[in-house]
Amino acid sequence: MSDFSEGDKIVQIGKYRVQVIKELCIGAASCLAFSPDSFTLDDEKKAVITEGSTDEENIVMAAQSCPTKAIIVEDTETGQQVWPA
Repeated sequence: MSDFSEGDKIVQIGKYRVQVIKELCIGAASCLAFSPDSFTLDDEKKAVITEGSTDEENIVMAAQSCPTKAIIVEDTETGQQVWPA
């Protein structure tokens, strides 16, 4: 069962569905350090997922680096939430 919130954009990156919960994001930008192809910061300095990203290899590490666990990752093949576990 996933924790995806309504209203925050969900993006498919490879086999993963990824969402940033903006109300939890503090703009630490650690996700950008791990996957600059997948994330940017908006005008409020909150993480935003980049449409069309293909950085499946680093997306879980980027989510795990978030100090507030604001990034949710679900494996679409298994239907299981990968992060936060």
